[in-house]
This record gives sequence, C-alpha cells and structure tokens, in this order.
Amino acid sequence: MKRFRKRNWRSDRGQVALEYIGFLPILLLVALCGIQLGWAAYVVQQAETAARTAARAEARHPGTGAAAGRAAIKENLGKAAAIDIGRSADAVTVTVQLPVRSIVPGVGNGSTVKTVTMPNDPEVPKP
Repeated sequence: MKRFRKRNWRSDRGQVALEYIGFLPILLLVALCGIQLGWAAYVVQQAETAARTAARAEARHPGTGAAAGRAAIKENLGKAAAIDIGRSADAVTVTVQLPVRSIVPGVGNGSTVKTVTMPNDPEVPKP
C-alpha cells in the first residue's frame, strides 16, 4: 500500500477574493468614465436643442428666443444655460453654453458651446 504524503504547499484559498478586491477600483473607474461620457454627450445634445429652438423662435418672434431655448431643455440645465442672441439684417445667430459637471473624481468641470444660425422668417400676417 502506498502512503500519501501531505503536501507542504501553501493554500490558495482567498486568492480570487483578493484579486477581485484589487481590481474593483479599476472597474469602478471604468464604469464612472462610461457614465461621464454619456452625460457629456447628453449635455452636448441638450445645448444643440436649446440653440436650434432659440434661433427658430427668435427668427419668428423677436425677443422670445432665450425663453424658448431654456424651455426646450431639462430644467436644471436651462437654469445654468448662457444664451447669447445676435441679429443681422437677414439672420439670427444663437450661441448656447452649458456646463458639463464632472462625475469622475479628480476630473475638472468643462462646458460645451453650440451655435446655430437661422434666416429671419418674420411671421406673415394673415389676410
């Protein structure tokens, strides 16, 4: 009969848990960066929507562009929006600046700027 010897190897129990705990901060950082990228894309889309809406409203009814631009986007972003309206003889140019707040710790806040130009289209009075 053979006798089995007890091996003198160290136990590997718990190694996977330690590797997982060590890798977890990297996974969380990647997830936060993905969320930050999605948030930045959303804010850019909201700035473009506000600029387009403000330019269209200002071209049709002078003086209503800024309010229309703020009303077209999420309320919290509308409060922080900087809307600049410029007029020329034949066009209206609207520039909207929105802050992009940081979700990832240590990454600075930025902003996005969108500009839209629309031709003047005064409302024609109905006969």
